Amino acid sequence: MRRDIPPLDEVRRITQKKRDAWWTVLLVDPVATPLVRLTAMRTRITPNQITWGAFLLGLGSAFFFWLGDWRWLIAGAVVYHLSFILDCMDGKVARLTGQGSVFGAWLDFVFDRIRVMVCGVALMAGQYERTGDELYIWLALAVVGLDTLRYINSLEIFKIRHSMRKQIKERVKEARRAENEAELAFMEDLLRDNPEADIEQDRQKARSAQGIAEAAPQPAPRVVDLHQEFRSRFPVYLRMRSFLLRHRIRTHLISGIEFQMGVFMIGPLIDQVLWATVVSGVLLLLFELAIVYKLLLSTRDFTRTIDSFVERSRQAAAA
Repeated sequence: MRRDIPPLDEVRRITQKKRDAWWTVLLVDPVATPLVRLTAMRTRITPNQITWGAFLLGLGSAFFFWLGDWRWLIAGAVVYHLSFILDCMDGKVARLTGQGSVFGAWLDFVFDRIRVMVCGVALMAGQYERTGDELYIWLALAVVGLDTLRYINSLEIFKIRHSMRKQIKERVKEARRAENEAELAFMEDLLRDNPEADIEQDRQKARSAQGIAEAAPQPAPRVVDLHQEFRSRFPVYLRMRSFLLRHRIRTHLISGIEFQMGVFMIGPLIDQVLWATVVSGVLLLLFELAIVYKLLLSTRDFTRTIDSFVERSRQAAAA
């Protein structure tokens, strides 16, 4: 038995993400976090072993789904949720015990995708055998396709945002070398660290900090807001975002996690696989389109920011 595992409140602070899916925050973390502490204290189970356990449970739920009858659908839904709890525990155990690895992250991601694919095909195959409705064949393809689309889109958007931030930081470094400019901060980071803040408050703080910096040896950071246009068009977003972040819930309310739970838990539990899958898929697509639209507006803010650096360079050269 390990003696260096901290109390439960400290385990929550170490293992739980600052922002997570509402399904995880409300229905998984209250169970997973105490289990993580117990596992770390009383066993030698590694995060990769937990990943394997989640994967095997996922295959078990696929078997139940394939049987098709509503009683087996309920069993499959319960086992799938247990699989997801284990899937959340592996990363928490890794963070708590310092056993995380790059290979473990890869294994977790690949097993998640295989689990969704196998469960999706098995669930729809079972319903096809049960009803003879060929629509379930198309739903199987839709489930696998939407899950793949969600994670590809997420990865590409992350890469684009990273690229924009990198280019702006490079511009700032060039400007600092030429004009001894201040450091750089991004508005989205300020809002993430302080969910209570709104745009004007952060700008006022940045301006006041810049005023102090004129007499101080260290310059204040320059704040770049790559979501300014989106927030100006949807001011209610800030209030909703602050409320959700106070409860650790991210604003992307229908992500891959909620999509999976709609298809593999809610649908089987109420014996409405078809409609639960259709509704979950439509909601996932709507939120993905909203993210793409937000990215489009963010690229406009990025272009204006880059143009401002160009203009300042011209003014400095003219001076």
